[in-house]
Amino acid sequence: MMNTMKILVTGGAGFIGSNLTEYLLEQGHEVRVLDNFATGHIENLLPLFDRFGSQFELQVGDIRNLDDCRKAVDGMDYVLHEAALGSVPRSVADPITTNEVNIGGFLNMLVAARDAQVKRFVFAASSSTYGDSAQLPKVEEVIGKPLSPYAITKYVDELYADVFARTYGIEYIGLRYFNVFGRRQDPNGAYAAVIPLFVKKLMRHEAPNINGDGEYSRDFTYIDNVIQMNMRALTTTNSEAVNQIYNTAYGERTTLNQLVDYLREFLGELDEKIRDIEPTHGPNRVGDIPHSLASIDKARRLLGYDPQFSMREGLREAVKWYWENL
Repeated sequence: MMNTMKILVTGGAGFIGSNLTEYLLEQGHEVRVLDNFATGHIENLLPLFDRFGSQFELQVGDIRNLDDCRKAVDGMDYVLHEAALGSVPRSVADPITTNEVNIGGFLNMLVAARDAQVKRFVFAASSSTYGDSAQLPKVEEVIGKPLSPYAITKYVDELYADVFARTYGIEYIGLRYFNVFGRRQDPNGAYAAVIPLFVKKLMRHEAPNINGDGEYSRDFTYIDNVIQMNMRALTTTNSEAVNQIYNTAYGERTTLNQLVDYLREFLGELDEKIRDIEPTHGPNRVGDIPHSLASIDKARRLLGYDPQFSMREGLREAVKWYWENL
């Protein structure tokens, strides 16, 4: 077991953040969460108070407030920065708030981490940064023009992290997440991700609605692969591996039509009627990229990343969780 670390998880009440928080606590580390519950849920954290007691701490606050950021990093060794306003459509509807949280809040966290002299700043970047680049698979060094306000904010974060490394000596690792899914991903709200949204619809015997013809494809990535990647980023001692950006994915492409087929298959094992539900189709979404597939060679080489869950294996686990919890 590695030495005990003191880790701040921003956005720790969210889907990815709460999974990271729980894992770190189970490994014996001390974890503080900073969250304002704009998109995260206190229900994701409540069981942790009972299970881990003083090993776990919650600070309710907003990354847009520098004082909140300073208070949150005080005494911490490491930062896992997951807090952000996700969703391309949300950023199209409200670019100003997306910018304030994802760029202004990110900069606040960098400044606070610099001043507190944290050992490493690991942050959630995004595959949306690849923008209009048609190259497949996506390699970290080749990106296109961003296609949404959200994509701009996540790219700017990478640039800021790099400048802080060069200028102030901060150590960072950025993880470009590719369509992460799994337990605790929220199926409700206007900006719910596609997998929990489709699961909820199918469980209600409603037809899921696919944007476009369903042949757009994504590199869907199960949450446990993402946890592994964060742990590799947090603990690597390879000096070549730091101050780098990495794809965080499985490295496999699934179309939306295939996704619906898988969901009907797995949910159909629990409820026969679901097998026969046909999806409906609507227009493509503004700002969506047609295809997404990651090369994970760099992460394998420099971090020893070795994802354990394929899309299908992860989906089977996720469906089980939704069936028991939705």
